[in-house]
Amino acid sequence: MSGRSEHVEQREFVSWFRKNYSDVRIFAIPNGGLRNKVTAGKLRVEGATAGVPDLFIPAWLTWIEMKVEKGGRVSDKQKDWIEYLEGIGQKVFVCHGCEAAKKVVLEVAPANKR
Repeated sequence: MSGRSEHVEQREFVSWFRKNYSDVRIFAIPNGGLRNKVTAGKLRVEGATAGVPDLFIPAWLTWIEMKVEKGGRVSDKQKDWIEYLEGIGQKVFVCHGCEAAKKVVLEVAPANKR
């Protein structure tokens, strides 16, 4: 394993994306992570939902689920969300590391945005 956390991989990818596609918005969906029960309860009633992919690029209808470079598995809840999103015509990619996410973006970016 590279030893780099999912956080580091995602942070580096988002930084790269924003530098290279400054006119295209990307944002994180912070549904995971450790929280106390009160905070978790508040977020749940506000709409936080387990399994939603980590990042969304609205202009391209593209979702990215970040994983560590080596390892990291897709949970059943994530599989369910991926199936749902693809079923409504959106693109979803599970990317193992920053470099994999960059490769996906280079493939899905509209030609005039590369």
